[in-house]
Amino acid sequence: MPDTNYLSDPQLQARKLGRKLSYAIFSMTLVASASGQASADTSEPDFNDELLMFGDDMPEVLTTTRLRQPKTRVPGSTTVISGDQIRDLGIVNLYEVFRLVPGMVVNFVGSHQPVTTYHGTVHYEQRRMQVLVDGRTAHRATLSDMDWETMPVPLEMIERIEVARGPNSAAYGINAFLGTINIITRDPADTAGVEARVTRGSRNHIRSFGSVGGAGSDVDWRLTYEKRKFGGFDYQLGDDDEKVPFNDGHGINSFTYDSRLKFTQQMDVEFRAGIVDGTKYQDKDKSGDMEPSEHPNIEVRDYYLQSQLNYSTSDNHFFHIMVAVENFNRQQRYRIELPDTIATCLRDPNANPIYFRDENRKRPCFEGTGGPPIEAQVNADYEDTRLELELQDTLIVNNDLKLVTGAGFRKDTLRSETYFNGRGNNYQSRYFGNLEYSPLSWLTLNAGGNWERTSTTDESYFSPRVAANFIVNSRHALRIVFSKAVRTPDGFEQDQDWGYTLTNVSPAIYSDLEGRRITVADAAQEPAILTLGKDLQEEKISSREISYFGQFPMNTALLSLEVRGFKDEMRDMISGIIQHKEWTLDNNVAVDQKGFEVEATLEFPGTALRASYGYLDQDTWYSGAPIIDASGSVDTREQDYQTGLLTRLSVRHSGSVAAIQDLPFGLKASSAFYWADEFNTQFERIDARIAKRFFRADYTAELAFTLQHYLNREPELSGDNLIEDHNQFFLEAGVRF
Repeated sequence: MPDTNYLSDPQLQARKLGRKLSYAIFSMTLVASASGQASADTSEPDFNDELLMFGDDMPEVLTTTRLRQPKTRVPGSTTVISGDQIRDLGIVNLYEVFRLVPGMVVNFVGSHQPVTTYHGTVHYEQRRMQVLVDGRTAHRATLSDMDWETMPVPLEMIERIEVARGPNSAAYGINAFLGTINIITRDPADTAGVEARVTRGSRNHIRSFGSVGGAGSDVDWRLTYEKRKFGGFDYQLGDDDEKVPFNDGHGINSFTYDSRLKFTQQMDVEFRAGIVDGTKYQDKDKSGDMEPSEHPNIEVRDYYLQSQLNYSTSDNHFFHIMVAVENFNRQQRYRIELPDTIATCLRDPNANPIYFRDENRKRPCFEGTGGPPIEAQVNADYEDTRLELELQDTLIVNNDLKLVTGAGFRKDTLRSETYFNGRGNNYQSRYFGNLEYSPLSWLTLNAGGNWERTSTTDESYFSPRVAANFIVNSRHALRIVFSKAVRTPDGFEQDQDWGYTLTNVSPAIYSDLEGRRITVADAAQEPAILTLGKDLQEEKISSREISYFGQFPMNTALLSLEVRGFKDEMRDMISGIIQHKEWTLDNNVAVDQKGFEVEATLEFPGTALRASYGYLDQDTWYSGAPIIDASGSVDTREQDYQTGLLTRLSVRHSGSVAAIQDLPFGLKASSAFYWADEFNTQFERIDARIAKRFFRADYTAELAFTLQHYLNREPELSGDNLIEDHNQFFLEAGVRF
């Protein structure tokens, strides 16, 4: 939660702001100076300093309402990041892209688990933004959570990423509580041929990519392979601040296939498939339950299938039918070792739970008597399958009246002995629509909503949005937006039955514990505050936005500016601990957020400058039923703790500044500065990249070097997120035929 004393020292804040501006100016002048020196040599014929044709078209977005709309008509602020920007800036991992989005932050929990969040209302699980890849829901069904490290989306295949900032449930339903991330991959027709790329870098970063495809009159297709290995953080701190090796990072392989079968000019079918296989390394001191004696690594076995029929009855009327199946399979099996006194506690039905802490915060069941420890095998395996069906119809009556409507159905099948004690199903059905109407040349109205029913609460919900866009001229518009949204608890939050079954128990004196299932109630460290069996309700948000978008053409440049002011009121937010030994989820936190965000781009011939900034002012309080401790008193400490959990990743100031510059001799340079404050310490990093491109008649190639320099020497969030060298280096080579 933001520190209320943050602005108590104006001189300190002035110095901090001055340092940020200095880094930003350094970042941009570094590229600009290189450009100026190189431009002095005009002998290279390939370098063209003539004005690029920017064109008169207004940027368009698809995500906010499911309609293709110019930014002057979109009912809300939407960030668009092109695939070329991602690659030119030398971004190494998909999740790092979102540092370019105003109001979004990226950090890590557990054993190098990346978390991306908008306005910070998240702890470990990222449940409040809908994430789509080519229209397919990409989050895990069981936890409504994102696993960014295993997503089969190679950076080379990204066409663009659109991020609708602000509640977007009117278009995409329950998970779009705070917004929508839509990753759009490149059309197979645009990637015909053969491409290969290899990257090597710090912390054992290894990435290999290859693709092959073709384009024809009837079929366009592409097959890709990507291998990603990463060592994670270098070490963690043990006793006496001793450096201890850290088993984190990952090794992931993925295959994807994309194709389009063209029947007529009016009809085609898209087909996509993917397989993910690999390992996510987990450190036994940071991950796993029941006292692991070995690293509880996670084996990943995922796949997806997606097909979409696109049909247009005319130039102004078209629809699609999409069906997708996505399966997430995670196997996590490991040995545990418990003291001998645990057997006594498990055998006695009247004993305290095994992690119970007394008034001195000691755990009696862990005292041990010197007898042989209990050794056993446990698992945290789970598998969930999502079946998704969607029909969308788009009707363009004329340029002033457009309508999109549709319906969707989702079935989630959950399978886990550990988390659900078997198998279960959850269902969602929805109907959505958005009407865009321009009664006057200077006014566009949008009205949309989503009606949805989910089996996790057996209730129906309606999420509306209304907006008025006042169009000053073809390049400038002022928006006023009001929206409401809900997020219902997912299957794990609502219906978990969490327990570990002991197998292969040894030595023989503990054989009676073979097959013993240890539930949350058996393990709880503070039984008085458990919320097992709690019937969770929906979270609610009411959002107000005033925003402006404008373009300013210049003689040799184009400036684009978007400013968003917002006020969000969130009620009945679900917060608490999700652990085997501590389950305290409840609708118990209220949050008021207000602030503003700025996003600007300035494009010159061969030069692109980009800046983003987000300011967040937040008020958070405990709104649930009083938490009563074992003594019968109100546990204000626990209430404050649960309030802080929800906003652990909220920051007051965050932003980025980036520059991309074309140079003579086939060179391209870029630099970026990212920052976010009010973690445990500030995140500050400068990136710089230089690339040399080779253009030949039968192939193109590229060599590049990227530097990531961490300005802050302290970990931002977890004290174990430590790296040995604050200069990280990456070399990459690619070729395309």
